[in-house]
Order: sequence, then C-alpha cells, then structure tokens
Amino acid sequence: MRIRSRILAAASAAAVLAVAGITLFASPAAAATLTEVTNFGTNPSNLRMHLYVPNTVAARPAVVVAVHFCTGSGPAFYSGTEFASLADRYGFIVVYPSATRSGNCFDVSSPEALRRGGGSDPVGIMSMVTYVQQHNNADPGRIFVTGASSGGMMTNVLLGDYPDVFKAGAAFMGVPFGCFATTDGSSWNSTCSSGQLNKTPQQWGDQVRAAYPGYTGARPRMQVFHGTTDTTLAYPNFGEEIEQWTNVLGVSQTPVFTDQPQQNWTRTRYGNAGTMAPVEGISIAGVGHSLPLAGQAAMVIAFFGLSGGTSPTPSSSPPSSPSASPSPSRSPSSSPSNSPSGSASVPVGGCRVAYTVNAWNTGLTTAVTITNAGTTAVNGWTLGFTLPSGQSITSAWNATVAPTSGAVTARNVSYNASIPPGGSTSFGFQANHTGNTGKPAAFTLNGAACTSV
Repeated sequence: MRIRSRILAAASAAAVLAVAGITLFASPAAAATLTEVTNFGTNPSNLRMHLYVPNTVAARPAVVVAVHFCTGSGPAFYSGTEFASLADRYGFIVVYPSATRSGNCFDVSSPEALRRGGGSDPVGIMSMVTYVQQHNNADPGRIFVTGASSGGMMTNVLLGDYPDVFKAGAAFMGVPFGCFATTDGSSWNSTCSSGQLNKTPQQWGDQVRAAYPGYTGARPRMQVFHGTTDTTLAYPNFGEEIEQWTNVLGVSQTPVFTDQPQQNWTRTRYGNAGTMAPVEGISIAGVGHSLPLAGQAAMVIAFFGLSGGTSPTPSSSPPSSPSASPSPSRSPSSSPSNSPSGSASVPVGGCRVAYTVNAWNTGLTTAVTITNAGTTAVNGWTLGFTLPSGQSITSAWNATVAPTSGAVTARNVSYNASIPPGGSTSFGFQANHTGNTGKPAAFTLNGAACTSV
C-alpha cells in the first residue's frame, strides 16, 4: 500500500524594529508574495520549490525549510501555518518544498533518502537551501528545518543526512530517523507507523550516525511535538525520537526541566533547561494527527533562536529571473482569531469549494479548499456539509470539525479565519468508511450556498 493511502496531512507584518539604537520601519510596499523558483539545482525527484522572503529581512537572514504533510503542498503549508507571518516579524526566509509523487508524500524510507548525498528528496531540498544561500545572502550558520507528518519525518531525515548544514529541527507528528526504512521498495512501514518499532537509544543513534559516516562535527538540536491519540503515526514514536536525539547529542534521557505551557501540553527539556535546549519534547494530551496547533510555530521559532536579536532591513522579493514566477500573496492583515458563533461574515458574491478524496480499503483523507469568490472579506468561517452515509471523521487539521458524521460543520482555527476577496484557505480530515467514499452533495459558507468545483 502506498504511503499516500495511509498518511495525512495535517499573519502579521513587522512594524517597528530597533537595531543598534536605530528605529527601522517596515516597507510601506505591498505585502510580500510566495514565489516559485525553478531550476534551483540538482533535483532527482522533481520537487517544486516555493520561497517566501518578507519585505523586511535581516541583512544575513536565517532560513527555515518548512515541509508539508502528505496530500499537501508548499503553498498549502504556507497558507495553513504561521511560519510566513513569523518571518514577517523576525526577518528570516522560508523555503516551502513540494513533493510531486503520487500522494504528495516525501521519501523518508528508501536507502537513497537515508544517506548523505544518496539522492531522492533530501538532495533536492539541499539544492533549495544552496540556492537561497547564493541568491539571498542567507547565513549558512542559521539553517533550520521543520515539518508536519511526512514533513516531520523528513525533518528527522534531513538532520541525520546533513548535520553540518542544519542547526536545529522541529518535527510535528514525525518518527525517528530510519524508522520508516524499507527494503521491499515500498514507502510505508506499518511497524513504525503503529509505534511498534522499539530500539535502544544507542541503536537509534547509530542509524543517524550511519547516514554520514565519519562525521565528527556538531549535531543539530531537535524539538518534537506529538499528540497522545495520534493513530496515523502512533504516539510511541514521540518517545523513540527523544531517545534517538538525546543519544545523538550525548545528553541524558532524563529531563532537566518540565512544565505545561498550555493546558494538556507537557514540555520536557533534555541537556539543559533553556529555551534552546539540545532536545525538547512537547506532548499534547487528547490530540490526534492534527498538528501544528495555533501558537506552536512560535515555539519552533523560539527554539531555533530566531525570535529576537535579528537585524532586519528593507528588502525586495526574491530576484526576478526567468526561473521565478509569482504565486498568490498572503493577506497582510493581522493574525485572525476564532470568530464567535453568529459573528462570522457572509461572503458577498459567492464562494467555491474544491473537495478531493484519497481513499483506501476502510479509510480516506480529504483536502478541502474554500475560495471567497465575492467582493468582501470573510472574517471567521464555518463550512457546513453532510458526509455520505458510513463515513466517520477521526481527525482533522487546519479546522475544527464536529460532529464526526452526518451533517457536520468545519470551523476556522486561530490563524486562518480571514479569507480576502479572491483568496482561499484549506483544511482536511481523515475518516473511516464502510464502502461509500463519495463527496458531500452541497456546501454552505456561513450559511450561504457555495459552488462545488
């Protein structure tokens, strides 16, 4: 069974920055845009590259590689997470790779992917990093990677393959480096996904070290997030990741710091108690395969050390060339929050909904895109639809969906409540089915009928 059938997915502009006693104001120009870059270098698996350079960027900017979930894309991860708005605030650059194979999953299982310079997706992503260093004056000492689900697994892989490049990583709903390795040519490892692949810390650490034999330099720090009720990449993988990276970094597996940054969240730090500890784990009770949650991207940027001390200066977008083409821009409005029931605005002029299903024997995932086809902004949204008989939702991302079957409502989360005229937002969910893998017959956005496309 191919990985696409089993794994799912899952804004604010900087205003005033004080640098060396000089007050710098953000450029009054239009909001920065997401730009696709082609011909960026060696790319054996035909990945796509999207680049976000904020209008106000540090003179020697850090780079964050943000890697999407299965069925997703770089632009979807851009619009569905908070990393671009944090780049606006702190002056770093974000690279959004896109997988193009069936299911849009990244290769984290082949022998080529699990060794430095071996080929496949890691080599293409490294070409993107090199491109930004060469074309955007990026700081080679501040290269970071984060990702969710398939992207979380790729985060582990990149830290193992290229420890001399990445200074830290943050994996949402990932698995240890090498956990998904297969020898039969498939890209799915059920033993790993179900949390039944249990190794000693030394064994896990040896797998990382084998990716780059002979390397004796510094190793990247690691931050991991996982929900306790994740049934796609089971929660035991969280503990195995911590065992692996504490071994790689040579620190005790006993935490030196524990707190609860939010209700039902438990944070542990290993090696030291600081914000930039060698290893940090965040466990979220009662949450499934639906990370990152609101506010967690900011925790990543703090762990990377990028939430202070930057020196941004006004900058243009990525250099224009025949190899770059613009994508739709983000809304420059401030970060939205959940809209109370009854206060969400109705789109004036209509809405469109694109609804894609990827199904297997008893389960399915969806990718849902809402487009505001009207002339006024939507501030807070609820999408109503009726699931076909026999379908029952088990988890969702980028929206809160309830109830689990029948007539359901998907509501925005904190970071995607606003849809400008002509703009869109995306969410998805996983569901069980009893044979009917069809789509809902109709949709309403804040009570107004939408067109299905």
